[in-house]
Amino acid sequence: MSVIELRRVSRWYGSALGLRRVDLDFDPGVTALLGPNGAGKSTLIRIVAGLLRPSSGEVSVAGEPPFANSRVFARLGVVLEEGELRPQARISVFDWLVFLLRLNGFAEARARELAASRLSELGLLEARDRSVTTLSRGMKQRLRLAQAAAHDPELLLLDEPLSGLDPLGRHEVIEWLRAQGQRGKTIVVSSHILHEVELMTQNVVLMAEGTVLASGNLREIRALIDSHPHRIAIRTPSPRALARRLLEAPAVLSIEFSEELGRLELETNDPESFYSFVSTLVLEENAVVDEIQSADDDLESVFRYLVGP
Repeated sequence: MSVIELRRVSRWYGSALGLRRVDLDFDPGVTALLGPNGAGKSTLIRIVAGLLRPSSGEVSVAGEPPFANSRVFARLGVVLEEGELRPQARISVFDWLVFLLRLNGFAEARARELAASRLSELGLLEARDRSVTTLSRGMKQRLRLAQAAAHDPELLLLDEPLSGLDPLGRHEVIEWLRAQGQRGKTIVVSSHILHEVELMTQNVVLMAEGTVLASGNLREIRALIDSHPHRIAIRTPSPRALARRLLEAPAVLSIEFSEELGRLELETNDPESFYSFVSTLVLEENAVVDEIQSADDDLESVFRYLVGP
């Protein structure tokens, strides 16, 4: 039995459909829910967290239905995208976590130990004596994560946990999430930014309009679009000369370039061979390439290929 199981789960909001017959399993480790706004990610997280009852279908979390189930709640840590911190006036970061842990039944000494540990893990030790109300948006987001993980739950359900963080904060939180997954915790993270998800996990669920388009290993899902040409963009001071050489590359289908912008864009149906060819040009023939990137290496393109005609 998987830690989290959904079987033909649907959720209606009046006449609007939030989820449609979702079948999913979540096991220990980090799994990312990927999709644009309105894809159903937040609805799925709320249902698994026991905050919403599904309109139809069955949900199991650690072998029990989660809705209004205090036994399941005790095993969960949850961060909702629109959630807010609501501390007492001028309470410190450390005292806020200790207060919440005491409410959850922890003794004073254990609560202080856990609070210090979470603040350390999430880079908030230096702010432990600051009032919660004085924290920046990014620090408040770190505190929300510390709050969710304070009691060392087995499962973490995190809706857009990187929201509001600066680049350093995003890197540190991603590393923290990976470490939690390696400890055997079951973590479900929602996001719409593919490259950030790729840094934390290869296990993904692609969603759109309340349905699951694909789930599994990210490399396997990417294989679904291999029948489509891959678009690659290159910045170079000599786009015309480079375009002439790239016409000799294997599997190049088309090339467009702009001398004014110092840029060219091409299509290939064999990106690995193409990248190898470009490496040879740069290393052995001194071709100048300032930047190269896949114009299809984003979530929007993956979705376009999966749902397109």
